[in-house]
Amino acid sequence: MTSRLVPFSERPYRACVGIMLLNPDGQVLVAQRIDQRAEAWQMPQGGVEDDETPREAALRELEEEIGTNKAEIIAESEDWIPYDLPRDLADKVWHGRFRGQTQKWFAMRFTGREAEIDLGSRHAEFDDWRWRDIEDLPGLIVNFK
Repeated sequence: MTSRLVPFSERPYRACVGIMLLNPDGQVLVAQRIDQRAEAWQMPQGGVEDDETPREAALRELEEEIGTNKAEIIAESEDWIPYDLPRDLADKVWHGRFRGQTQKWFAMRFTGREAEIDLGSRHAEFDDWRWRDIEDLPGLIVNFK
């Protein structure tokens, strides 16, 4: 059975949250994607489930991706910010159902200890992490995001 993809322009955006986790020095946590050979750093992020608010999703995603949700939300974007995936990637990711994501971003203050950051979850997405100055982020993040 062959499934036909919905045309790119007619696909919806996937609802997602992004987290800018800040340490006491104002640096941001970035993590290296495990599924990429090239450097592909990003901040924790992920989809919003049907039964949760964006705030709940942000704390859940933080714990799933870095092993702890010890953080306090200090700011939330007013708007949802959409981006399109490159078309060839959009046909592969999420079975071609979405054209990209629309994200609600959260700034959070890390309240835990660095030893609590554990990338070894059962659905690990990252294999390395570090704190970086906010000015460094545009040069680290995938360009289409």
